[in-house]
Amino acid sequence: MAIKITDECINCGACEPECPNNAIYEGAAEWRFADGTSIKGSFTSKSGITAHADDAQTPVSMDVYYIVTDKCTECKGFHDKPQCAEVCPVDCCVPDTDNVETEAELLEKKASLHL
Repeated sequence: MAIKITDECINCGACEPECPNNAIYEGAAEWRFADGTSIKGSFTSKSGITAHADDAQTPVSMDVYYIVTDKCTECKGFHDKPQCAEVCPVDCCVPDTDNVETEAELLEKKASLHL
């Protein structure tokens, strides 16, 4: 499953540089599929979003750092554990039970992000 950042986030930013998929953004920041990936041109995510890789997408949160579910692979294929959760000083990077994925699905997502 993907990871999410809870409202307990203190906006320290420790998690953002740790993400190998560039799936973590500061609150109110627009995100792009191309950020930190090798995606180019039109892309359709697992959740069904179809957009040009460089098109700005609506922020998931306006107040605290957030994780884009369509880009989060729980660091599978990069690290043994989600790095955001490893560095979070307040333990607000937690499994997103609304977005459960198998290891195989997470690795497939990684492959689609890093061609």
